[in-house]
Parts: sequence; structure tokens; C-alpha cells
Amino acid sequence: MATKFDSAIATEIINSFGARPEMLVQILVAFVERYSYISEEAVRQLADQLNLSRAEVHGVVSFYHDFRTTPPGKHIVKICQAESCQAMGSRELTAHAEKKIGVDISNTTENGEITLDPVYCLGNCACSPAIMIDEQVYGRVDSKKFDSLLEKHQ
Repeated sequence: MATKFDSAIATEIINSFGARPEMLVQILVAFVERYSYISEEAVRQLADQLNLSRAEVHGVVSFYHDFRTTPPGKHIVKICQAESCQAMGSRELTAHAEKKIGVDISNTTENGEITLDPVYCLGNCACSPAIMIDEQVYGRVDSKKFDSLLEKHQ
């Protein structure tokens, strides 16, 4: 679950990296570890303390898929969309997951339980299609295995 943004703690995180703009990605990683997402409040504070524009900070946040601007669900399900996984059925698996979970990819269920995200390589190409649930990677996932894994993680 997301932790409420605290500007004093955010300042500590920023200062732990020397409040240097070239450390923005590392600072963002620390923010995600602490808060689970990058809020608009965080973007403003980062821009101010690192002497960057909000557009510069937002540009970095939106470039990397592991940085999000809304709170994620309790469980994060990522489905690989890279070529190897696509060749082995990840498009069909994604459609199944969307139907099973009840949200389109890149969204979170209304109850905040599950976020369904695309990812563009889990480094498990030999076992395509691959998914990740709560930082655990699984290979050779079909719809039946997906359903079983999802049930195991809830």
C-alpha cells in the first residue's frame, strides 16, 4: 500500500543523494520504495530542491515504466509484451488477464487490490510468455497457470 507523502522525509531522501539533479533517477527509485508512486506533490518538491523544472522531473517519471504517478494496487501483475513473449502468446494472455482481473492493462482495480501493467522484458525469454506478480517472475504462463498464480497471490 502507498505511504502518505511526507515532505520532511522526502527532503531526507533527496539530501541523502546530495540533492544533485544528476541523481534524479536514484532519488525517484528511493521515493517509489518509500511511497510506492511519485505524487504531484513529490514532483513539485523534487523540482524545487533539485533546481529542475516540473516538466523535467515529469519527463523522467513518465519515461521509466517502474515509476508511476498513481498509487498501485496491493498486488502488481506485470505481463511481458516483448517480441519473444508475444510470439508465445502474451497478447492472448494479456486479454485473458484483463478479463479475469476486470481492468484494462495499465490500470488498477476499483478496490485497489490489483494493478495490471505491461512490461517490456522480464529477462525470461526462454520461458515465454513471462509474467511477474509482486516481484516474482513466472515463465511459460498460459491462462490456466495465470489463474492459479493469481489465486495464490491473493
